[in-house]
Amino acid sequence: MKKVISLFLLAIVFAAGQETARAQAVPHNANERLVLDFYNLAFNAHQPAEAAQRYIGSTYIQHNPLVPNGAAPFVQHFSEFFKQHPASKLDMVRVISEGDLVVVHSKFTSGPEDGGQAIIDIFRVAGGKIVEHWDVVQQIPDHTANGNTMFSGSKAN
Repeated sequence: MKKVISLFLLAIVFAAGQETARAQAVPHNANERLVLDFYNLAFNAHQPAEAAQRYIGSTYIQHNPLVPNGAAPFVQHFSEFFKQHPASKLDMVRVISEGDLVVVHSKFTSGPEDGGQAIIDIFRVAGGKIVEHWDVVQQIPDHTANGNTMFSGSKAN
């Protein structure tokens, strides 16, 4: 009986590890790595100026209606945001790419009490730099009608 319980507990630990592994975006090519590195530096290390210098191209077309085109407005917008929200973080759940486009599905929180936002960002990469950005942002509800989270999935690893 102890052996059965031990195997059962081991299976639970393994399954929990699998869910954790699925919850982390894993890059499969250079464009995905570039975008994930940009995300980590800009939104988790709170260094938008350094991230812009390293990863944003000389031309940066912005489709978010709250931020003007160019790297400088991106830096200004998020530098101010991080001053007001020093505990903010971005958990990258999925990364998908096709050609020069990279899509990241992530959870953004501005602090420990924030339920967060589900975000889909689309980046266009050219010449090893991010040159265009689109996003869709949705507040994460306390409860869902279907019982599913906005980040778990049925895709097998």
